[in-house]
Amino acid sequence: MFIQVITGPNLNLLGTREPSIYGSETLADIIVRCRALAKELGADLDDFQSNHEGELVEKIQQCMGIKCDGILINPAAYGHTSIAMRDAFQAVRIPFVEVHLSNVHAREEFRRHSMLSDVASGIVIGFGADSYLLGLRGLIDKIQRQSATSNK
Repeated sequence: MFIQVITGPNLNLLGTREPSIYGSETLADIIVRCRALAKELGADLDDFQSNHEGELVEKIQQCMGIKCDGILINPAAYGHTSIAMRDAFQAVRIPFVEVHLSNVHAREEFRRHSMLSDVASGIVIGFGADSYLLGLRGLIDKIQRQSATSNK
């Protein structure tokens, strides 16, 4: 099983960017934890971060051309605005889980709407870096259950 982790704008600044909201772990720290969990659950994992919407859309599209079983994405601010990312997910038809470090529903009004949540397999918000691990565990479990069902 192969999982692609995609992270959006400003997440390259984790660890120094508003640690009271986003925590003190760096993105590299989070990816190390995700790789360890993926390995434990029998999956391979690659990660990609960009501050540019078009690059994120292209990465989502590239997942269709490789054997990608699922995508774990923290779209960051683009989750609230990007119809292009939504369209890319609908086009590739790969299961994905949306994650956010902070509880977006306890923040500014504009953060409370996601362009992706209603087409996602699931969402995990508000658990800091653990949102990634919870989302990854849920995504892998969902893929395994679907595979078991389709192999019957």
